[in-house]
Amino acid sequence: MAHWRVTMTEDGDTVGTYGTCSLTPDPDAPDFVPYDQLDEATVITWIHANGVDKDAIEASLADRMVVTKNPPVLVGLPW
Repeated sequence: MAHWRVTMTEDGDTVGTYGTCSLTPDPDAPDFVPYDQLDEATVITWIHANGVDKDAIEASLADRMVVTKNPPVLVGLPW
């Protein structure tokens, strides 16, 4: 299981998201990497290859940043 977090910072404002990704290691696979030899780039590649959509996450964070910088003005009663 890999836990991941992505943040976007712009002009002092920060938005972020996080999640998990299940990974099934196969010690008999020729490209198997032992835990103590893992690096960030390898794990990120596995996360993207296992269903975490980098482009969708970045687009969502960009949309949230727009709302953070330009919050909607609400009118009316809160009920």
